[in-house]
Amino acid sequence: MLPFYQNLPFFSIMLAMLVSIVCPLVKRTRPCYNLTVLATAMLFIFSVIVAICTGLQGESFTYQLGHFPAPWGNELRAGVLEGIMAACFTGVMLLSLTGGHQDFESDIENGKQNLYFLMINLLSASLLAQVYTNDMFTGYVFLEISGIAACAVVMATQTGLAIACTIRYMIFNSLGSGLFLLGVAILYRCTGQLLMEPLHNAVMLLSAQGSMVWPMIVSLGLMTVGLAAKSGQFPFHSWLPGAHSNATTTSSAILSGLVLKGYIIFEIKIIVRVFSLELLRQWHLTDILFLFGVGGMIIASLRARKEEQAKRMIAFSTVAQIGYIYAALGLGTKLGIAAACFQVIAHAFTKTMLFASVGTLIDVSGHEKRLHYLRGSARRAPLAGAAFTLGGLSLCGLPLLAGFGAKYLIANASFYNRYLTVAMLLALAFSSLLNALYYLPAIINFWMPPLEDYPVVRSDRSRRFSLIAFMIVNVALGVWFVPIMNLLLHGIELL
Repeated sequence: MLPFYQNLPFFSIMLAMLVSIVCPLVKRTRPCYNLTVLATAMLFIFSVIVAICTGLQGESFTYQLGHFPAPWGNELRAGVLEGIMAACFTGVMLLSLTGGHQDFESDIENGKQNLYFLMINLLSASLLAQVYTNDMFTGYVFLEISGIAACAVVMATQTGLAIACTIRYMIFNSLGSGLFLLGVAILYRCTGQLLMEPLHNAVMLLSAQGSMVWPMIVSLGLMTVGLAAKSGQFPFHSWLPGAHSNATTTSSAILSGLVLKGYIIFEIKIIVRVFSLELLRQWHLTDILFLFGVGGMIIASLRARKEEQAKRMIAFSTVAQIGYIYAALGLGTKLGIAAACFQVIAHAFTKTMLFASVGTLIDVSGHEKRLHYLRGSARRAPLAGAAFTLGGLSLCGLPLLAGFGAKYLIANASFYNRYLTVAMLLALAFSSLLNALYYLPAIINFWMPPLEDYPVVRSDRSRRFSLIAFMIVNVALGVWFVPIMNLLLHGIELL
């Protein structure tokens, strides 16, 4: 009989799916919100238990769904890495929900708020499924669910601009899903497998024989491009600023901090568990990942510097931060993969905090989004101003904050790839400078004397709790990034 904790990944996905089914049946907003928060808290607890138990056991485990053998069976797999990522995702989701209930009531039409929570729970289920899946088919199914639910939360405000941005988002999402499915179909034709471990064995055998090499390269390329388009990686990012800046604040935080990261974690599992880093280096696909990653770091930062709207500036910053992840993956080492995973965690907490805080600053400034009219907003909402200041300085790379830890780890990983060390260090330095050139002026502007006299607003208790928790976690990640990195590296060794 399986130890109880090995059932928790399946229970987590099923709980989120069941709550999503119940939400449309609950007509009142408050019970639906409370149910979603309670379920998300349970998901967080389950994820922490999985991370602790797998860490103590020092090994991963698989969970077979149903009684169908490979290659048609569906499996979940969990280890230290999966547990940490699941805990990160559910923790950020919980803080986003607890700090954003006022946004639901003001931005979403009455009678449709329960449908919004349906989509939030579907996003939770899809994120956990992408973290835990051990087969390509289950991963693809939840990629589709995630894409549909993400588009729904963007258009929840029902404004014309939000709907237009949703249509664009849907086009890129569908394109990404289609490319990924085509890649999976080619890979299945080459190997006859869908489970990751048998797939890996078949891919390595075919590669050693020199058979089906180009179809496998094309397959991996299609899947990578598909997931890059869905995760907003340069140059497939044009949908992201509009979608993230026109959604309700909580939706923007969840989309930027979580939804994009689910695709990236799935990509990492495919790279490590199916193809291996050795094949990626041999096929020079790591060089392409590095090139696009550095391009995103620089070009998106330049674009963010020119933005006049606060949310769009943060959205372009997200594209740049996604570039850090892909550049770290492009180093082609396990240390680079671990650094990319730390960047996923650091960015999830930091960017969600930035969107949550700037949403408050916008609310206390007459709902004006342009940076010029947000002058002095931090004086009207000091806690939100402090959270934005901390988040902005973190992304600039200030020591003792999460962003510094991520940049340090990526720089350190680059020394294990001597061909890319100089390029990586220069890109990190230039990108950090660009980050400072648009975050520091925004921070100064928010703390300047206001242009208009709006009343000082005291945030509700749940929003204060959420912002304080985000700040504490950000500092914790910046102080203890080395032990966290060691845990991530151990988790990658177990993949």
